[in-house]
Amino acid sequence: MTLQQIKYVITVAEEGSISKAAQKLFITQPSLTNQIKELENEFNIKIFNRTNKGIIVSQDGEAFLGYARQILNSEEMLYERYKNKKSKILFSLSTQHYSFAVNALIDLIKKYGNDYYDFSIRETETHEIIDDVSKLKSEVGILYINDYNRGVMLKLIEEANLDYKVLFRATPHIFTSVSNPLALRDKVTLKDLEPYPYLSFEQGDNNSFYFSEEILSYVRKNKNIKVRDRATLFNMVQGLNGYTISSGVLDQSLNSGIISIPLDVNDYMDIIVITHKNIILSEMALDYIDILKKYIK
Repeated sequence: MTLQQIKYVITVAEEGSISKAAQKLFITQPSLTNQIKELENEFNIKIFNRTNKGIIVSQDGEAFLGYARQILNSEEMLYERYKNKKSKILFSLSTQHYSFAVNALIDLIKKYGNDYYDFSIRETETHEIIDDVSKLKSEVGILYINDYNRGVMLKLIEEANLDYKVLFRATPHIFTSVSNPLALRDKVTLKDLEPYPYLSFEQGDNNSFYFSEEILSYVRKNKNIKVRDRATLFNMVQGLNGYTISSGVLDQSLNSGIISIPLDVNDYMDIIVITHKNIILSEMALDYIDILKKYIK
């Protein structure tokens, strides 16, 4: 295996086509095909499946590409540090829609940001968070577990060869508008919430209660709205006097017009950090987790 071959397979995966990748890499299509075959033979795997619609990455290929991207990133960092005499900061994470995760990343960038950095955050579906960390697209993942989804989540985390640590335990709160008639309450019940629209994050093909980002998702609600991003959710919470259920950790400076109210239920949320078992965490990842802990306190 060579770095050149790694660059070849990553380019093919990105382009979804041998011919397009060959043009981008300025080599012939037969030469590129032979290089990929050599790599597949060396590791005794099938990286790509050929279909009538083009090239798709196989299941083994997804795992291989995860490691390949890490090798390529390390090569780039070495080159920039010792050849260009410039050290580029690299860090990526995938998370459920938590403002504290964004705030901690802001602090990390302020601490380490220089003229050369590449940070990435994906606020995405629960299943994709596990998938991203498993395939090394992200170094850190953040999601929640509780008694209801714990068995399913921990099984998936174990199958994906990941570790997890509990960051903190939260009691359920609702996020709602300051203009909501419930806004002055010290706490609210599920009965109190019945007249108001309930907003939750869509989970795509894995839209089951176990993958829901919101606790108590299995409880029937009369008015339901699913959204894809946090800005849309908060806009609709304010515009419709709706609510969502989350950890209660809210930065008022970044979410003006939204308040957090305790939900009177006997339940909890363990916010966890997931990482890959086979990877030693970078300095960035360790510092990010430390900042998260301080932020939550």
